[in-house]
Amino acid sequence: MAILEVKNLTKKFKDFTAVDNISFKLEEGEILGLLGPNGAGKTTTIQMLLAVLTPSSGEVTYFGKSIFEHRVEILERVNFSSTYINFPWEMTVRENLTYISYLYKIKNRKKRIKKIKNIFSLDKLMNKKIRELSDGQKTKINLAKSFINFPKVLLLDEPTASLDPDIANKIRKVLKNQRKEFNVSMIFTSHNMAEIEEVCDRVIFIDKGKIIAKDTPLNLAKSIKSAHVEFMGEEIDKIQQYCERNEINYEQEDNYIKVEVKEVMIPQLLKQLAVNNINYDEISIEKPSLEDYFLEVAKQDEENRT
Repeated sequence: MAILEVKNLTKKFKDFTAVDNISFKLEEGEILGLLGPNGAGKTTTIQMLLAVLTPSSGEVTYFGKSIFEHRVEILERVNFSSTYINFPWEMTVRENLTYISYLYKIKNRKKRIKKIKNIFSLDKLMNKKIRELSDGQKTKINLAKSFINFPKVLLLDEPTASLDPDIANKIRKVLKNQRKEFNVSMIFTSHNMAEIEEVCDRVIFIDKGKIIAKDTPLNLAKSIKSAHVEFMGEEIDKIQQYCERNEINYEQEDNYIKVEVKEVMIPQLLKQLAVNNINYDEISIEKPSLEDYFLEVAKQDEENRT
């Protein structure tokens, strides 16, 4: 069942179209990745999903109701987190969470804030002023406040940016646990492709305001036919010479070389190295990833501009 549905959504600013006739659905309990290069239209899309921006045309419905006609009712069950939002600097974390809780119909605010504190391990931060926090801590608080109303739909704009890897990993676990326990639906933007692959069920890729791909992270990665084979050893100069003779792309550093080759041609490459008595000590095969898809789209975009 679609809990959020976007139909023909468009946003124009004078002569510039930021979002161009996009349509998609967010299913109940789904985590949907929203990807694209800088300026692709991701933030503008999220702002329209929150009714902060009015679209030039199109519809946004939550729970079967228009966000533009039932905004107050819908936002009671929706929340948002972004690393680019600031809190009042002179207020403590506890004061900020308490203040924000009054935006929602919460019966027992103290109990709710205590639960949020426990979920996000905020014990040592509750009495600190926002100005005393690191960027990573502020990101963590921003995410915590987005759970204050226990939303059914959560819009997350780079929720783990500025976090240390171990904290980011814990946050991803929290998100997946909340989805599992409360069937929360999420839209998730990030520049960390490995994170998107780990967390998201599906991905929508936006470029120049248009949706250019919709699929699972795995299927998008599979659409890239090239893979990388990494070799280590004392004879990698011979592998380099082989690549140059056969016009194969490679990167080399000291006793390490990374060769770009079509995935189906990997057995042939290894066979030819053996035939030519080219030895290596270690080998690893790096299959296409979501990051490779992202880089390929960026490369094509750059080529189209030149």
